[in-house]
Amino acid sequence: MSDTTFPKILITGATGQVGGKTIDYLRNYNGIEIIAAVRSPEKGASFEAEGIKTVVLDFDDESTYAGALEGIERLFLVTGYTVDMLRQSKALLDAAKKAGVQHVVHLGACGRDDATVAHWAWHQLVERYIEWHGFSYTHLRPETFMQNMLSYGGKKAIENGVIKAYVENARMSWVDVDDVAQVAMLALVDPEKHHGQTYRLGYDALSFYDLAALMTSIIGKPFTYEPQAPEVFLEAMISSGAEMAYMSCVYEHYKAYAADKIPGADDTFDNFPALTGREPVRWAYFISKYKSEFDY
Repeated sequence: MSDTTFPKILITGATGQVGGKTIDYLRNYNGIEIIAAVRSPEKGASFEAEGIKTVVLDFDDESTYAGALEGIERLFLVTGYTVDMLRQSKALLDAAKKAGVQHVVHLGACGRDDATVAHWAWHQLVERYIEWHGFSYTHLRPETFMQNMLSYGGKKAIENGVIKAYVENARMSWVDVDDVAQVAMLALVDPEKHHGQTYRLGYDALSFYDLAALMTSIIGKPFTYEPQAPEVFLEAMISSGAEMAYMSCVYEHYKAYAADKIPGADDTFDNFPALTGREPVRWAYFISKYKSEFDY
């Protein structure tokens, strides 16, 4: 239990897209205490300046876990893109159980329950571990983030109207990061309502050819899609020194997308209005909202 009159909510991944936006939504609620987990005091300076408490939590340093989790009642678990997410999640959840955390909202990955894409399956194993520990829980499974088309890996995703991707003509399910964060916020604010739920979050299914046509129509300039072989991605990751256990999985799932071998790759869902009281963001709105960033 919290040692204050308000339940303490710890947000991991606070400096990332989903974690940061979740904090923005949580600010609108009274009766809770938001705590942002950061890797160093320096990274917490901007939160502290805005009146949000921070704690140091380094996934790679288990000595930081106990202090960060002290008094926490609800945890938003957001891990990084390496195979270490498995060890990190287990260790942090073990520490959370000892600390008395009650409710865990986990940011997972795409896929049906029988998904065999490796890094999607890893997240489902974390889901089962959360359940095994006896936490109250909410599992979030977002589909592909629309924001990936703005930038990816710190680089602009579309150059001079040319979209490059590694999935041939596969249709993919998409979701706005803001919509994922809103559902995360709701699950953290009202654990009793959302306990035991797995929410798959994807609301528009388009191929990259479809996206190019839609951008051309809305922005009024030509956009084209140039499919790339998945091997191009793999070579780029090797050259950049990326963590290859994870990136090899991404390579394999790009190959599976391109070969149309992922069941439910374009699944979409109707749960968002019931959860939030509004319609989810779809691509036409997203392109219009970020028209100036897509323009060239």
